[in-house]
Amino acid sequence: MKRILLLFLTISLIMNISSTSALALNQKPDYEKYGRIAIAIVKEDYPGEAVIEYQYTGRQKISDTAVVDSFTFQVKENNKPITVTVKIAHSLKNKKLLRLSVEEKKG
Repeated sequence: MKRILLLFLTISLIMNISSTSALALNQKPDYEKYGRIAIAIVKEDYPGEAVIEYQYTGRQKISDTAVVDSFTFQVKENNKPITVTVKIAHSLKNKKLLRLSVEEKKG
């Protein structure tokens, strides 16, 4: 009886671990939504220009419920490199965009 119980507990534990691992693999980073917004903004501001590089540059906590995610783009405008930083402030509580800023640095 103890062996059956031990076998049942072992199988249950293995199934729980594998399902938890599968969930972790399927979850997307929560900044992905805001990355798509940043890409759309850069494409709109620089239509027809080549976006050479894109990078998520981090998160800054601005309050208990809000953060700013930053994204940096390398864009070529008239064959000249431009660094564009898009900062998106959003609420972790309700997942709503609070503020968006775009900064451009030439050269």
